[in-house]
Amino acid sequence: MTEKENVNNQDDALKDTVNPDMESNQEPVDEQPKQEEATEAKEAKNDNVSDKKSKRFKIRHAQEKALEEEKAKYAELNDKYLRLFSEFDNFRKRTAKEKLDLTVTASENVIKDILPVFDDFERALQNMEKNGNEADMQGVTLIFNKLKDTLKKKGLEEIEAMGAEFNTDEHEALTMIPAPEEDKKGKVLDVIQKGYKLNGKVIRFARVVVGN
Repeated sequence: MTEKENVNNQDDALKDTVNPDMESNQEPVDEQPKQEEATEAKEAKNDNVSDKKSKRFKIRHAQEKALEEEKAKYAELNDKYLRLFSEFDNFRKRTAKEKLDLTVTASENVIKDILPVFDDFERALQNMEKNGNEADMQGVTLIFNKLKDTLKKKGLEEIEAMGAEFNTDEHEALTMIPAPEEDKKGKVLDVIQKGYKLNGKVIRFARVVVGN
């Protein structure tokens, strides 16, 4: 064996002696970091999912809140519209009534001024009937009836008083006298001046004598 071969054999023997010790001294590979990384990745994924759910919830909550606000605004506007419509309708009715009242009042004043003339006609007819002037009476009666019909068309009506129960809403008692009969008490025994209504409203009370 040469010297060179002897040296090589010694190196191989040295390697065989050293390697087992070196292998026994090597630390095992630590798997913990990899597990931690996997756990962190999983947690990050879960956090991402939670964030998305949270964002969706916030968006949905904001939309529901906006919808509720719009509903409230609509209800408020609708209420204002109904109130305004009601006020306008009341104004329209009130204005129409005021116009009608104005027309009736104007007619009332005219007819009130005519009533004394109407009374004179009636008295003239009564005197003519007593005097027996038949021809004149017929002519005046025609004129009187024409005037009476015209006023009736305008809403004038005579208040029934003779023999009726005394009614303070329609009658004005000028005097009270003893009733000739028991059933005449509280009733109108005589009419001094006729009363009239215009479209259902008393424009002149009937002046009467009442039994007591």
